[in-house]
Amino acid sequence: MAKAKVAVFGYSTEGYAIASQMAIKGADVHIIDESASSAVPLTAEIAKTYPNISSLKEDDLLLSMVPIDVAISKAQYLFFAPRIRKTGQDIKTEIHSKFKDAIKPLKKNSSVVFTLPTGFGGNNENISLLEHVTGLEIGKQISYFYYPLEDQTHQPKLIGSFNGKEDPSLSDLLAEGKKGKNFATIPSSEHLHAINVMTRFSSLCTVLEVCKYAQDEITKNDLPSDDFQDMFLDGMVGGLFDLRSLATSLEGANTLMYLINGSIKGMDGYVNRLIAEIRSTLKKNELKASRTKIALSWTLDQYAMRGDKIEVLETLTSKLRDYIGDVEAYKDPSFDLFHTEKTTIVVACSKADYEHIAKTKQDSQMIIVKANPLCETIQQ
Repeated sequence: MAKAKVAVFGYSTEGYAIASQMAIKGADVHIIDESASSAVPLTAEIAKTYPNISSLKEDDLLLSMVPIDVAISKAQYLFFAPRIRKTGQDIKTEIHSKFKDAIKPLKKNSSVVFTLPTGFGGNNENISLLEHVTGLEIGKQISYFYYPLEDQTHQPKLIGSFNGKEDPSLSDLLAEGKKGKNFATIPSSEHLHAINVMTRFSSLCTVLEVCKYAQDEITKNDLPSDDFQDMFLDGMVGGLFDLRSLATSLEGANTLMYLINGSIKGMDGYVNRLIAEIRSTLKKNELKASRTKIALSWTLDQYAMRGDKIEVLETLTSKLRDYIGDVEAYKDPSFDLFHTEKTTIVVACSKADYEHIAKTKQDSQMIIVKANPLCETIQQ
């Protein structure tokens, strides 16, 4: 049986994870770095040696390259998994621009697998664009699938396909065990993804809103630590991109729109509460803003498809600078804080960052604020 030829458009964490999975299964895989206008082959050996795109890039391997057009024109399956970094209204423009670039070289009888979340009906726009750019008819000359990747560890249970048509080869490529993936219509897969996103954020925002009322230390300590104290900003905002894509795909006032907007406001409200806690810490410790440094410790995945965490970090940094001039974001937990005469408030934005700081930073001039639902403050 001939190897399936696959092209993955996007040097993203999620794209690399799925490309590695297919390469290890024996597929002929090329992964495309859209910023470098080139495609590199991803062999099973490379996939097994490098667990993620970051480790591959760090090693700076001299891999043979082929032009993007060549890799895509030969592919039976094109996975669209780019990094999106625009915000607000510019997101859709960036996605459409990259999608056009990716699909131009496609040939007849190939398939497109769209892995970014679209919200409701977003795939109809993609299908129209695909037919317009390629001149090929969906369902007859070219196939389209929807497979919204959440992260490198969680893949969708269903593959959305045009008219629910199954593709056994694609099912085998994406199978995480012996059992292949099931197929559903594209609207069904859109609805399932929406349910998953809304369920997670509705539960999260319930925790955040109730924890606002836990003001005294006894109440904070009585709340289950595994459920709340170990939940950090990094885990909270993952998927905010998906939530906003749902919001932009709906029109008018209805219950679902109310739930979505409520969740978005809940996340914005938490960021504002975290800032209020930091300001309160200055006041309680009688610290002058001019003699205080804020260090935001948030180790981010620079290769993630979604830019939601980067956007939240930029917002947090910008808002804090309205009150304190010396605010710096550290995307690597090994930063050095000892060469400062100022009192430092370190905001730990993930569990890993907090654990690293607690273990290595023994500075009496440092205060740690845990960016969890309780916004706990720890004096060194």
